[in-house]
Parts: sequence; structure tokens; C-alpha cells
Amino acid sequence: MRITQDVFQKMRDDGEKIAIVTCYDASFATLLERAGVDILLVGDSLGNVIQGEETTLPVTLDDMIYHTLCVKRGSSTAFIMTDMPFGTSQVSPEETLRNAAELMAAGANMVKIEGGSLMAETVEFLTQRGIPVCAHIGLTPQSVNQLGGYKVQGKTDNEAGQLLEDAVALEQAGAGMLLMEVVPAALAAQVTRTLSIPTIGIGAGKDCSAQVLVLYDMLGIYSGKKARFMKNFLTGAGSIEEAVQNYIRAVKAGEFPGAEHTF
Repeated sequence: MRITQDVFQKMRDDGEKIAIVTCYDASFATLLERAGVDILLVGDSLGNVIQGEETTLPVTLDDMIYHTLCVKRGSSTAFIMTDMPFGTSQVSPEETLRNAAELMAAGANMVKIEGGSLMAETVEFLTQRGIPVCAHIGLTPQSVNQLGGYKVQGKTDNEAGQLLEDAVALEQAGAGMLLMEVVPAALAAQVTRTLSIPTIGIGAGKDCSAQVLVLYDMLGIYSGKKARFMKNFLTGAGSIEEAVQNYIRAVKAGEFPGAEHTF
């Protein structure tokens, strides 16, 4: 039986860190689950690491359905979270529900939606209809053209205040988890203390309830630009599975991310 969302709420409440890795196929789903990863994130990052695109924007709903099906077939207990790709949640709540339902039917246990307070109505609409939602704020890659690139978010007092307001609004709307990407560690810690749901960090410091890395970054095999928050856990490991286990141990012990991975 698959892990359920309430398990992660208890882990958060008990102070136990949650380890998340992106996953796109059945073989890695089996390996990651065996190594002990808590959540498999079928990320639209597949546009970069699988399809070779410069951004996540070309990824389609059909792409996400296909890869979610693959991950589901390769795992039996891990919780599966799937990104809603560009253009599938920036629509009416009713249309977003139809798109999310397809991902849930493919095997997702929760969908992840990018955006701040503007998405609160959509999050509430989905969660009231049985679709668990992880909200995603800070650096939102689907808005890269509007943001002017992959930059740290929440650096000014105004930006930090808005990000905190967004987080609270999304939790109140029913989000079961909140991911923060590339934000100052002190701000992410403040958000984590303010909310009662698990927070997920990627480039957001060690105080978040959970950490996530892109699989290909964790293994040092992505040829694109290396972000500050990345770490190659394959270095010094005897196998891919050992590298994943080293990542999980580092997350659980609060050793990753370190100061060198933090903004």
C-alpha cells in the first residue's frame, strides 16, 4: 500500500525530515523506492533533463501523464507527486480540475501547482473536490520569462512579505504541502515556522520539512548549468543506489543542504 499524505504531516509534526527525488521512469522508481525515498516527484523538469529543452514550458499534459504512469508501474509504496505543466493550471478552476484528474488517474497521489495567492482559488477548488495539492512558490520555472531568469526570490522586504502572504493564503486554501524554490534560507525558515503543513525546499535552506533534488543533478549527470543548491551524491559512492541512500541520510540528519548550497 502506498504512503499517504497524513504520514508526511506526522513526520513534519515529529520533526522528521522528508526526502524527495524527481523520477520519470519505472526503473528509477523501483531503485529510489528501494533506497528509501519518501516521495517521487514526477517533475516537469523532464523537459530539461529528458527532452533537452531549455525550459519546462514545452512539456505537455500528455508528457506528464505518460511519465506518471511509468513511475507508478515501477513503484508500489512511494508517494507520487506530479507537476501540472505550463498552461494546465493557469486556466479556470474547472479546467484545472479536469487536467488534474487525468494526472490522478495516471497514478499521482498529489499534484503540484506553481504560483502564489493568485492560485488560491484554484487550490481551494481542487482540494474541496478530492485533489490533494502541493503549492509551489519562490522561483517558479514556468514563469521564467516573466521573472527574467532563474533568480533568487524574496530578497527584498517587500518580496519576502509577499512570499509569506502567498504561503499563508495557499495553506488556508487547502494546500497539503508547500514547495519553496531558490529563496533565502532565513525566509524559508520563517515560512516553515508560520505554516502547519510540510514545507519542501530546493535551494531554500535546511529548515524546511523536506528537501528535493532533481535526480540527474543528484547524480551529477545533467550537463546543463549547475545551480548553487545542487550536490553530486554519486561522488564517493559505489553505486547509484548508495548515492541515493547517502542523500537520504544527509537530508534526514539535517546535513543537506549545507551553507554552501544556501542563499
